[in-house]
Amino acid sequence: MSQITTGTVTELWRYPVKSMQGEALALAPVGTRGLVGDRAYAIIDRATGTIATAKHLRRWAAMLACRAAFVEPPEPDQPLPPIELVLPDGSSTRSDAPNVDAVLSRLFAREVILTHEAPAERLREFDRTPIDQPAAEPIIRREPFNPGSPAGTFFDYGVLHILSTATLAFFQNLHPDGQFAIARFRPNLVISFAEASAACIEHAWLGHDLVCGSTVRLNAMDPCPRCVVTTVAQGDLPRDPAILRTITTHSAVASITLAPGALLPAVAGIYANVLRSGIIRQGDQLTAQGVEA
Repeated sequence: MSQITTGTVTELWRYPVKSMQGEALALAPVGTRGLVGDRAYAIIDRATGTIATAKHLRRWAAMLACRAAFVEPPEPDQPLPPIELVLPDGSSTRSDAPNVDAVLSRLFAREVILTHEAPAERLREFDRTPIDQPAAEPIIRREPFNPGSPAGTFFDYGVLHILSTATLAFFQNLHPDGQFAIARFRPNLVISFAEASAACIEHAWLGHDLVCGSTVRLNAMDPCPRCVVTTVAQGDLPRDPAILRTITTHSAVASITLAPGALLPAVAGIYANVLRSGIIRQGDQLTAQGVEA
């Protein structure tokens, strides 16, 4: 027996620069590469050629203290407008400033460039040091982007990340002293429900189509495994390794698209691709059809 599951888009987020804080939106155009302008820019380490990511916190922790926002809304099939970057000390610069690379290089204490053109070989450095041993000898690995990530983009994998409040509440109940805040997970769409719903409800949507608002159609393509970024201190959130430990202990979900049937650990939320473009608005209804009851 199948059922229709409907929730509401209560938060909509775009992250103009990979691994920096983003901007909350009332509406956004969405196309085959996700929300227009999402992860449009990244920082490149000149010495290594790798794409900077908070997954290597020992080098790039300051990225999570930076905020990026477009100076005007980006539009489909149009050149990207500039972005404003607010740095940890409260100062700001823009992507079209002639000294933007010098400003960012001072911030990170190494030579970097800000770019919206992904290199042909997309590599990132990942800190694989166990989260419970932060003082241990770091295990840094240079890794290619996930093979499912669209070429020419800065997405780790899927172009749209969906997370429900039911999932956050489920983990919060398991670790009541933790703070399972949206900022730790960096979704594009946060989905809430008028009535109590099943824990991790969006995991049941995998393999199914989702209709959002009046025009947008998505496909729930794969689970979203979590990493050390969920545990780090940022803003008012403290460092908390138990965030990732809780998810790892209680949520493993089988891949649908990338490695069909393979069990992925530490899952919270899902990735989706875009089947039909349009506008997503805060308050839109998102409906998952054909889910087994």
